[in-house]
Amino acid sequence: MDFSLLEPTLYTVKGMTILDNDGNRILAKYYDDNIFPTNKEQKAFEKNLFNRTHRANAEIIMLDGITCLYRSNVDLFFYAMGSSHENELLLMSVLQCMYDSISQILRKNLEKRVVLDNLDVVMLALDEICDNGIILEANSGAVVQRVALRTDDIPIGEQTVAQVFQSAKEQLKWSLLK
Repeated sequence: MDFSLLEPTLYTVKGMTILDNDGNRILAKYYDDNIFPTNKEQKAFEKNLFNRTHRANAEIIMLDGITCLYRSNVDLFFYAMGSSHENELLLMSVLQCMYDSISQILRKNLEKRVVLDNLDVVMLALDEICDNGIILEANSGAVVQRVALRTDDIPIGEQTVAQVFQSAKEQLKWSLLK
């Protein structure tokens, strides 16, 4: 047995995924390229995961040596994944934070259409929760507060290109309306 696998590490999350009612990917972030290096392998795992969980009443499953915690809502399935020896309580806190954060950001309207319409904010929330497999935040209130920053409050050097274009579009709109 390889004892280096049992050493403590900050890399606790192998991936986070949101699937729809049919098992199709809405959003997926995998942090360990050794487990699923290609998109084809990721999609095959997601299909297998969905088939095993969409009718189950449990919250946790071990699949292909990966501990998967999941939660479902109207037409979405939320998954947090870790290695087989990972602490399930840590993964549950990540899953709960992901679910609560997205729920608060979307004002309790957790449906496929709304998530797709606000995919940029949902992706930002996932990035605030976990970075490259390391859990950064498990408090949904803090995640929502960071994601909810208005683009006007962010210095232009730290804004994304989309935020700069949106700000310029709003300024142009207001200058034409004057």
